Amino acid sequence: MAAALNTVSSVSLSNVNCNRLRTRPHFLRASVSFTRRRLAIRAAEIDSDEAKSQTPEKAPAAGGSSFNQLLGIKGAAQESTKWKIRLQLTKPVTWPPLVWGVVCGAAASGNFHWNLEDVVKSIVCMMMSGPCLTGYTQTLNDWYDREVDAINEPYRPIPSGAISENEVITQIWLLLLGGLGLAGLLDVWAGHDFPIIFYLAVGGSLVSYIYSAPPLKLKQNGWIGNFALGASYIGLPWWAGQALFGTLTPDIIVLTLLYSIAGLGIAIVNDFKSIEGDRALGLQSLPVAFGAETAKWICVGAIDITQISVAGYLLGAGKPYHALALLTLIIPQVVFQFQYFLKDPVKYDVKYQASAQPFLVLGLLVTAFATSH
Repeated sequence: MAAALNTVSSVSLSNVNCNRLRTRPHFLRASVSFTRRRLAIRAAEIDSDEAKSQTPEKAPAAGGSSFNQLLGIKGAAQESTKWKIRLQLTKPVTWPPLVWGVVCGAAASGNFHWNLEDVVKSIVCMMMSGPCLTGYTQTLNDWYDREVDAINEPYRPIPSGAISENEVITQIWLLLLGGLGLAGLLDVWAGHDFPIIFYLAVGGSLVSYIYSAPPLKLKQNGWIGNFALGASYIGLPWWAGQALFGTLTPDIIVLTLLYSIAGLGIAIVNDFKSIEGDRALGLQSLPVAFGAETAKWICVGAIDITQISVAGYLLGAGKPYHALALLTLIIPQVVFQFQYFLKDPVKYDVKYQASAQPFLVLGLLVTAFATSH
């Protein structure tokens, strides 16, 4: 840009000399000076615009949403109230799939009844799965992701310093012990000789730890980490709900693990917004390993092919109406995938999940009723 300015000024001055213009020298000098100044300002504007287009946004939009802050999703307002920050760390927006998993497990058991005791039991199981153990998982994940978040989302509570190290660690322990305590209570309440719900809670908590924490840190591998996450969100709460009201059978374990491949696809959706930080820290998420274009097709393939496979299983098990209902619920998911996610998985991730996931979780319930014992 400086060379262009020098060229313009040189041409202007040489024209002045060649034509031997002697009249109004002060006007010519002012004209050249004004031209150079105008070009310099224009160059600065162009450089500034280019810099803006190449630099990713590192802060939430001005006037972020307080509602988003409480749910723990992007676009959140900056908050200083401690209980709101603690709630944000637990990401309440991630609780509904776990709560729904308990509902599916209770439906699959065939032994849930609409009386006060069973309703209260199911609510306690939802509290264990959602606020307690999912809250523990999310807080733990944010703690071990603080270096990545310092790159991708430096305004989040931990990297921004809005909550102290001791406060975060205390929250992790309280949520973990609270969840395990409720699991033990449910085993006693259900009259189990073997504390299956407690052991499911311990197993899920261990998976959560090795998913986020070194040295294993399962999330470093996009395939293993996302499948572990999918199984935790779909399989474990279903198993807990079914064990609470009935018997957890091998066919249900296999079917829900298959469904967890769809959970793998859902987990990939959240990896696109962290590509920069994951790449910087050597985390092999699928968007980093395969590129965003390939990863988004892996994502929708895992979600759609899994559900089609489950529909085939139900058809083979003599449940044609349930299989048809499941196939019908896949159609709007595919529409939203093309409308939002495949266009821009970073820009439309929240909109896509809000639009498509209700149909996926309804499909889970259809499958639960089909397999009801």
